Amino acid sequence: MSKIDQAKMALKIKKVQKELEKEVIQIEKGDGAVKIEINGEQKIKKVHIDPSMVDLEDITELERWLEDGFREAIQQSQRLATEKMQPFMGMLGSLGL
Repeated sequence: MSKIDQAKMALKIKKVQKELEKEVIQIEKGDGAVKIEINGEQKIKKVHIDPSMVDLEDITELERWLEDGFREAIQQSQRLATEKMQPFMGMLGSLGL
């Protein structure tokens, strides 16, 4: 792969990374008691907890919703990143990355 091709690919990868930064995935748990927003770079953007839907006597339920929500958010973010980066995976291997 020529240096020009490498530079073009690097620009395309940067473009995809910018797209992933802007993509937001929203996850809800506990019928909306917990809402998590994460972007395609796996950065948490926002966590919202609706206090009217949380039983403070059963805080383990809230903890479970948070754990499940973060787990699902990360998985979906990883899937999105993999889908967007898939076209570049073979090319990156040829560069030794």
